[in-house]
Amino acid sequence: MNKIFYNYIIKEYFKIFLNFLLVFVCLTILLSIFDEIEFFKFLNVSLLLPISLTFLSIPNLILELLPFVVFLSSMWYFVSIKSNKDLLSLKVFGFSNLKIISILTITMFVFGVLVLILINPITSLMVKQYEYTKAKYSRDIDHLVTINKNGVWIKETIGFNSRIIEAEKLDENILVNVNVYNIDNNGNILERIESKSVDISTKEWVFKKAVIFRKSEDYKKKTLVDFLIESNFDAEKILSLYKNLDTVSFISILTEYDTLINQGYKKESLDEKLNVFFSLPVFLALMIILSSIFTIGSLNRSQNLYYIIIAIITCIVIFYFKDLSIALGKTNRISQVLAVWIPVISISLFCSIGIIQVNEK
Repeated sequence: MNKIFYNYIIKEYFKIFLNFLLVFVCLTILLSIFDEIEFFKFLNVSLLLPISLTFLSIPNLILELLPFVVFLSSMWYFVSIKSNKDLLSLKVFGFSNLKIISILTITMFVFGVLVLILINPITSLMVKQYEYTKAKYSRDIDHLVTINKNGVWIKETIGFNSRIIEAEKLDENILVNVNVYNIDNNGNILERIESKSVDISTKEWVFKKAVIFRKSEDYKKKTLVDFLIESNFDAEKILSLYKNLDTVSFISILTEYDTLINQGYKKESLDEKLNVFFSLPVFLALMIILSSIFTIGSLNRSQNLYYIIIAIITCIVIFYFKDLSIALGKTNRISQVLAVWIPVISISLFCSIGIIQVNEK
């Protein structure tokens, strides 16, 4: 008998959850497709291309919004079972508030784990294809960056000339063993610059000791200390252009951690992303508990609207708090791993207090 009620509770919840998920998908499509059309408006491409790119990017966006979807759908579910007397009927058959919440909490935790294992690898591949396709049509195609086992390669346009930079590696904000070639439109090398170390923390690159060979000076060797050049790139932009962690799945980080670091991914960024993945099932489960506090925990039916408004505001505050915590981690005010878990710990403490009140009703 209990199995029938378990299935009923889960089935009814997922009906509401899927409806909310569909609404979020439609809204995200509407917002994203206009951005894609704007990007391609000056290019001679069919409408099918921005539409296809939109559908490639949507699943990953939905995963990022998933806690918010769970929160709102859970609130709707709890309000509905209070309104149609299902909650009272379940209590008659021995299902307390805490038991109903526990069923949905465990279910959503398992759902989060399945999302990481089954869905996330697919969304990562879709993001990778999205970025690859978008890059081919980028208006900054004259500015290219690649980092591989052969080192760092950068091409940029400076006025009417081109600049090609090759380096052994990028170590934090420092390019190591650098060669810079300034080339004219005919492919002639106007200048070559060598340096063992170049600080690219800003777009004003500082060569610790530059050895310069200029065509105008018959390529005679000249050595300058603290030589400067202006670039379109700095270390942060180079890494952000090349390394989008949304293209790396949860499974890939677990199984290819050392390989990804050798490919140039920062250990801190990988650790942060891995903990974001780990926190997802916990975060989804907490959204169930949080929504129950604002609905089942409300005093009477007439207060439902009031509590729903307060809950939505609270949810928005939580998401801003999450972004603030991540920002503190990125600025090294706190560790990046701790920054991921602070919102989860805070919500857990709030839920642990609120769930006692819900169980008493």
